[in-house]
Amino acid sequence: MKAETFLAAVKGKLIVSCQALPDEPLHGAEMMAKMALAAKIGGAAAIRANGPADIGAIKRAVDLPVIGLYKQGSSGVYITPSFDAAAEITAAGADVIALDCTDRPRPDGAPVGELLARIHGELGRPCFADVSTLDEAKAAADLGVAMAGPTLSGYTEGSPAQDGPDFELLAQMIEALPIPVIAEGRIHTPAQARRALDMGAWAVVVGSAISRPRTITARFVEALEMEPS
Repeated sequence: MKAETFLAAVKGKLIVSCQALPDEPLHGAEMMAKMALAAKIGGAAAIRANGPADIGAIKRAVDLPVIGLYKQGSSGVYITPSFDAAAEITAAGADVIALDCTDRPRPDGAPVGELLARIHGELGRPCFADVSTLDEAKAAADLGVAMAGPTLSGYTEGSPAQDGPDFELLAQMIEALPIPVIAEGRIHTPAQARRALDMGAWAVVVGSAISRPRTITARFVEALEMEPS
């Protein structure tokens, strides 16, 4: 799928991230395929998914475009860290490849520009840059990514931790980048998603607030256990 086709399909719409960690009850390709189907029925325009098994199952279950990634390892650069990871999710059916485009060193030591060039040249897939700062976003745009999002804001040493979306970084990216900016990262409510679109985001990715019941439940429990103010 060409970048232009994907971007036209998702403009102004919701992308649902269907992911579950190995220690979560819904972990597994069959469960994520059902989650993607539920998201489609609810009106999602695309799916973001992790790993070849989940991506393959989701592509068989729904006819929506898929932003694919492959989480490998547990710290540092672990979102699609290598060309082999990108090749596996491309073979599974990913239409767009999401990868960490922060300035942190990659596990194999290769620069992210080299990886992007191989994905574009050998796999023929557009890339979604997950970044944590404006400088990283600008660098990724210069390297030819088709879209970018503040997905990793709050998860690197160079970005402040926070409970909600990084609207400040989102606004900076929308203002500065020549490519579409997709809002992603800790969007917990429909009001936050609407705010992101009103700010000029091309589309909005929501994950945990829709597809991770354990996390949703924990947020409610935490709120109920707080002392009255």
